Amino acid sequence: MTRINVTRTFLPPMEEYEEYLKKIWESGQLTNQGPLVLDLQEKLKKHLNVDDMHFVTNGTIALQVAIEALGIEEGEIITTPFSYVATTSAILWQRCKPVFVDIEPDTFCIDADKIEGAITDKTKAILAVHVFGFPCDIEKIEEIAKRHNLKVIFDGAHSFGAKYKGKSLLSYGDISMCSFHSTKLFHTIEGGCIIAKDPEISRKIELVKRFGHDLD
Repeated sequence: MTRINVTRTFLPPMEEYEEYLKKIWESGQLTNQGPLVLDLQEKLKKHLNVDDMHFVTNGTIALQVAIEALGIEEGEIITTPFSYVATTSAILWQRCKPVFVDIEPDTFCIDADKIEGAITDKTKAILAVHVFGFPCDIEKIEEIAKRHNLKVIFDGAHSFGAKYKGKSLLSYGDISMCSFHSTKLFHTIEGGCIIAKDPEISRKIELVKRFGHDLD
């Protein structure tokens, strides 16, 4: 059987990678917001021109933490069937019910015109996915969410570096996330990030990451 890779992961020269490993060994800090993670966060914030960023283990955890930080404990979350399974499994792991809305034929993004018809008294949020770098109908989704008092999470796993109206596509919604899995355009082998608009939600994200330990 012939194996055809979907993507070919970029790897830096081994010597360059070893230099970073030496820094880790020298610092003795292997986890809990080490200097290399903090440095990466700051560089990514500058590169993407966003004010907030939390590096996490992977994109799935990013979605779970996003749902938790927004205080969505139960209920329905409207989302798309056209995404990697992690988008849906994150909803289920957070004890919520995914409600699928069909996609647009041209962009493969969720069809915003069909969202309102799926809203019930149990709906708590909209989790929309930007597909292949194409943005969802951001204005319509956020207008619907505001009218029905819903939270908006944008799954930007495909959208690192993409811009919409001059801003990073990851700067929209109550929370946006990105995946840094090895199959992505920018990767950290495994990893992901969360970007929150509200400083208080950003603080909650850090508390969830740190098992409730105070940040100060």
